[in-house]
Amino acid sequence: MVDLKEKLYQMFILGTEGGNLDEALKNGIGGVIFFTKDIQSTEQFKTLITNIKQKCKTKPFLSIDQEGGRVERTENIHGGKKYLSAKFTYEKGLEFLEEQTQEIAQELKIYGINLNFAPCIDTNTNPNNPIIGERAFSSNPDEVIEAEKIVSSTYRKNGIIPCVKHFPGHGDADTDSHLALPKIDLPLNEMENTHIKPFKNAIKNNIDMIMVAHLHCTCFEKETIPTSLSKNAIDYLRNNLKFEGITISDDMIMKGVADFGEVEACEMGIRAGLNMFIYRNCDNKTINIIEKIYQKAIIDEELRQNIENSYNKITNLKKKFLGEQ
Repeated sequence: MVDLKEKLYQMFILGTEGGNLDEALKNGIGGVIFFTKDIQSTEQFKTLITNIKQKCKTKPFLSIDQEGGRVERTENIHGGKKYLSAKFTYEKGLEFLEEQTQEIAQELKIYGINLNFAPCIDTNTNPNNPIIGERAFSSNPDEVIEAEKIVSSTYRKNGIIPCVKHFPGHGDADTDSHLALPKIDLPLNEMENTHIKPFKNAIKNNIDMIMVAHLHCTCFEKETIPTSLSKNAIDYLRNNLKFEGITISDDMIMKGVADFGEVEACEMGIRAGLNMFIYRNCDNKTINIIEKIYQKAIIDEELRQNIENSYNKITNLKKKFLGEQ
């Protein structure tokens, strides 16, 4: 029997920094996220992943943000060669897009990565967007849909889970959510026709994981609540878009969400229906958040039920892509 504590730990993907990764692996965390600093050479990175697999209680999600261009984590290995970002890849044509995605997927497979937080399917409607820009395929949602199909299916063919992001769409933002909480003040029909449309389509094509953004979307919440912690936004994904896969937060140490309180934000996310969380560090603070949530969940039926529900979704996806646990 898997106990409640391990089921809760399965909901977290943590980075390597902070000194507590071994403890978190023993407690059964769901996965690890890697950044540029973790990847100095092919052999060193393979060894790091092998060590993590040996110490982890269950098969972990081994994850990365490898979009190409501005968001690329393997640049130390490539000696300066970089993949093109989404916008420029798409502009070079669908065949090129598929070829580059295949190249990225093959490289990630060599290291042992099984989850890529890509493609970015925001429709970039704000030309001054400080966080998306060339990370988006296009400012036209139909072109974003065309690109997403190719990228997601190429990753899946290679045994890598694609995670589309950043629901419900970061494309109209004028603020970087790493630094503050952007406000998207658009009516729901405009959000649906432009920004949500690619996510709706990805769900129709059976996408398994969606990253929810730290954005204040007034169509979901009048109060200042990020979509990542918003029951209305996540219920919309489940009930309106019929998404049955895993919802995962963007990095929880970003300023767009950090102001809600460390433990409080995480608890809000679980109550809202988030299934997984990313924390780029594995320090005392992060472990403390998980442990405090665990103490609350022991006596809180709603929290416990949401953890159970998330654990089942996580286990199903791991079986599908990583084999039996």
